[in-house]
Amino acid sequence: MRLKYRRRLTPRKRRHVRVRAKVSGTEQRPRLNVFRSSAHIYAQVIDDTLGHTLVAASDLEAPVVERAGDGATKVARAKTVGQVIAERARAAGIEAVVFDRGGFLYHGRVRAVADGAREGGLAF
Repeated sequence: MRLKYRRRLTPRKRRHVRVRAKVSGTEQRPRLNVFRSSAHIYAQVIDDTLGHTLVAASDLEAPVVERAGDGATKVARAKTVGQVIAERARAAGIEAVVFDRGGFLYHGRVRAVADGAREGGLAF
């Protein structure tokens, strides 16, 4: 029996599935994943072999808000999130990552996180 309807994926989810088919984090080069909501941005470094999040940061955390300053734009906060995630990753002994944009276009806040992480010393 065939279903009358097919569950459809949003375009972002389709892109994310496509990206994840090619990008996987290892112990030596974990995956830097970015999630962007309409108001906030989140980043985490993930070891896919174990399925563990090694370090994480978001623009909701007090250290990020203090560094970015009051009234900072979303792009400025995203860049600060990238710098903070890079510092935390380097403190955990992680020097290189693979970047997972999470199906979002490499533009705006997602690019700002990547630029901030590169400035913080992560290689990808």
